[in-house]
Amino acid sequence: MNALSPKEIVRALKTLLGDAGVISDPVPMTSYVTEPRKRFKVWAVAVALPADIPALQALCRWANQHGVPLIPQSGNTGLVGGQVPLSGNEVIVNISRLNKVREVNAAAGHMTLEAGVILEEAHKVAQEAGAMFPLWLASQGSARIGGVLSSNAGGVQVLAFGNARELTLGVEAVLADGRLYNGLNALNKDNTGYDLKDLLVGAEGTLGFITAATVKLFPIPEGHETAIVNVTDPAAALQLFYLLRERTGSRLTAFELMNRFGVDLQLKYGLLPRDPTASLSPWYALVEVNRMKGGVPGALQSALEEALGSGLVADAVVAESEADRTLMWAAREQMSEVQSKEGASIKHDVSVPIGAVPELIAVGIAAVEKVIPGVRPCPFGHMGDGNIHFNLSQPVGADPKDFMAREADANAAIYTVVKRLGGSVSAEHGIGQLKRELLKEVKDPVALDMMRAIKAALDPNGILNPGKVL
Repeated sequence: MNALSPKEIVRALKTLLGDAGVISDPVPMTSYVTEPRKRFKVWAVAVALPADIPALQALCRWANQHGVPLIPQSGNTGLVGGQVPLSGNEVIVNISRLNKVREVNAAAGHMTLEAGVILEEAHKVAQEAGAMFPLWLASQGSARIGGVLSSNAGGVQVLAFGNARELTLGVEAVLADGRLYNGLNALNKDNTGYDLKDLLVGAEGTLGFITAATVKLFPIPEGHETAIVNVTDPAAALQLFYLLRERTGSRLTAFELMNRFGVDLQLKYGLLPRDPTASLSPWYALVEVNRMKGGVPGALQSALEEALGSGLVADAVVAESEADRTLMWAAREQMSEVQSKEGASIKHDVSVPIGAVPELIAVGIAAVEKVIPGVRPCPFGHMGDGNIHFNLSQPVGADPKDFMAREADANAAIYTVVKRLGGSVSAEHGIGQLKRELLKEVKDPVALDMMRAIKAALDPNGILNPGKVL
């Protein structure tokens, strides 16, 4: 790898990018090396902040020539350590200054943004043009387009609109040797060989820097029909999902599963001003149906009446105002956050075929209770696309350090169930450095060989995010 000293690297970076484009002092660097879960804390040699695409290209050419490892970073919201140092000899390359909106064509259904645009700003840009960009994340106030695409982020509307990869029409990217791949287009059909866009989206910065993307836009719904529905268990929730999908089709944009424990914690710590549910129930489904312009309201109400009449669900509350809807979504979005107030928690981001979600939860809970007696499971998430955040809160009165020392046992218990059901150990958070060793255990060996061959072809000197994913 690199034979340059840290001082030589910093000096060269300042020559390339100017003093304003380099951070080398520890205090201002802190926010760039500190990731949300605080599981990884290794200092970088420096943080580089290229001001435009040519500057990033020059940086990559220089780093490739001298063997200096680069870590692509956007909003630093990743949860598996893909965007922060692993060894301490790396340069973080933060693309926040590449933040131009290049084009918006709401009528045609697409816009082109640079990678540094914050996701929340992308929503505003689309809305001001009379359209919707339907990728919603809890971290949308700080997550940036480059990271969202590089991690193939999901969110709460994957059910109707797909994840980041499905929302991307084309990308522009700087490769390890500084070449610019110009794959920006607004084509829904392009059958001219390998889909390089899909290769770069979800690669976690190991194959290139995504610098811009053309993404899909959709018409803004005229309204939303939102409800929290009482269900006895995840099996009943699955049947409700089937019913709603049959009755509302693609208008069903969200079907989120929550348990009572998570709601009670939010009430306990004041994250909710009142209980958004109709009544006590061990499980709930948060469901939402979009009503497009000219559509007839009441589709969700009608479907819920059928479910209530058949005994499939016991109770439900339908949002009567935007304030009600906001409260309902807050109950879902704060599920993970509130667990930290109750003590230590072990988190999993897994997926299984939709029909296997009830078994995942039932068998998974039994498995973790065997290895950690008294553990308080809090599985929740995107049941409509099979992605469950299988979180576990420490037993009452337990020592947090002792509980976290059992994380490997809990992981083994959950991942054994996931693998048996044909699922994935990372549904939307990625691999990064947290799950790199796990990937070797669960990924098909031929698939791993193919991934390594692609990495070697596009980054032969291994300078892009080394040690991440592979």
